[in-house]
Amino acid sequence: MSNAKYTVLITGANRGLGLEFVRQYAIDNYEVIACSRKINKKDDLHKLQVKFKNISIYKLDVANFSSIDQFAKSLKSPIDILINNAGVYPDSSIDHINYDTWLEAFKINTLAAFKMTKAFLPHLKKSHLKKVASLTSKMGSIDDNSGGGEYLYRSSKTALNMVMKSLSIDLKPYDLALITLHPGWVRTDMGGPNGLIDADESVTGMKHQIDKLSMKTSGQFIAYDGKKIPW
Repeated sequence: MSNAKYTVLITGANRGLGLEFVRQYAIDNYEVIACSRKINKKDDLHKLQVKFKNISIYKLDVANFSSIDQFAKSLKSPIDILINNAGVYPDSSIDHINYDTWLEAFKINTLAAFKMTKAFLPHLKKSHLKKVASLTSKMGSIDDNSGGGEYLYRSSKTALNMVMKSLSIDLKPYDLALITLHPGWVRTDMGGPNGLIDADESVTGMKHQIDKLSMKTSGQFIAYDGKKIPW
């Protein structure tokens, strides 16, 4: 264990933006709880753990809600920041729709973030920072949709935005601040090689937005660079 002052829990922590969140918060001396659906002791997450003793790795499939409950019961420490990063991007078009995949997208991108927030509410309540950040996308903006298509991903992220907006209102009595973050088009496995920014720049920006998050700004839909995204 480290002498970290705060604790952050990150889902989807084994690659991409999740891995970069782990790296940056570890550098900042947070106690980092890194959750991943698959455990591979040879992956980049475990290589990071060798460098930083304040990283703890746990197996967690956010699509398995009973596992979330069990994991929440097993953790006794406060959670200062919960980062709902785990997500999927299933391709779709009007001529290529898989309804089972659509339901799975909602389960992982929308329901799981709600479930994580609710399950770890006791841990958040007894923490110092009391913050929840959920990674969404500009593609979940109804106002910004000028390209159509991508029904599965767009709709699941739009739903996530609404869920987190409602939670920001319902959790006000507990002084919990919530934010939905657009990471930008990032060069990751999900974003592809043509992204406009790298994971370092995206996460640095998102961390800055989380740092600035307060009860006054709770419930906002913000890009990594601080720009407000229309709903």
